[in-house]
Amino acid sequence: MTASVTDNTVNATPEFSGVAFSRSSENFPVASVDDIVLAMLPGRGGVGLLASAWPVSRPLGELKRSDFYVYESTLINEGAFRNRAFETAGHKRDLRGLARQTMRVQCSTPWGLSQGATIYAEGIACHSTASHDGFKLSADRKRKVHPMLRAEGGWYEQDAAWAIVAITYPQPFIGYERRCAAWIIKDSWPDAWETIFGTILQSGESHEKDRRAFEQQHADDWIVISAIRSNHHEGCTEVIATRAAVVRRTAKSAASWSHPTITRSVASAS
Repeated sequence: MTASVTDNTVNATPEFSGVAFSRSSENFPVASVDDIVLAMLPGRGGVGLLASAWPVSRPLGELKRSDFYVYESTLINEGAFRNRAFETAGHKRDLRGLARQTMRVQCSTPWGLSQGATIYAEGIACHSTASHDGFKLSADRKRKVHPMLRAEGGWYEQDAAWAIVAITYPQPFIGYERRCAAWIIKDSWPDAWETIFGTILQSGESHEKDRRAFEQQHADDWIVISAIRSNHHEGCTEVIATRAAVVRRTAKSAASWSHPTITRSVASAS
């Protein structure tokens, strides 16, 4: 149920008539967006914390911090909070324009039995389970996914791989979802992004590409992997170090140490 509106509630413009702003009983900003209530909870250093709740039956002016249980992100000021409320209203409006259908589906997924599915389009279904959610593409849909991103079983989990479905079939997704999908592909699969879209991601545009560049730049740096105080030589510490590239190769392969290390004793600072 949508939160009731009190006398100090300010209604939005007609374009966002589903949004109403007010202040809680503890004087932090709140907003109702259809059936969702958002709040800007006080945080440290003057930064607000975006929170939400659903369903809420009491008036906005009676709400307290304890009414909100989903914490999402930080907000720099009340203007950012209002913008987020309008953005949420826009997302919900866009969603109403799609033909998604929810139904009960009896099938197994990589995360357990499906408890229900949202059909985004023919051959594109998002399944919910007790532990995780994810998309399933039909055989025809799966064949159109780029080989660098294609999952052979046709399953794409909700944390990141869903973005593969969204950039392959953008029509059933709203603009906000498509933008998020682009960010995820750039961050997690930069090689695929550059191949598919014929572009080169620059520094700061992909976490994964930046990580590789950092590792390459520091591949010959020495890293201390062990520092043990010696009981036999009081005041000394045994330090074991190895090349950064060796640490990464060993971590990825889970192989035994087969590369040379440097062992030396150094005077303790204490």
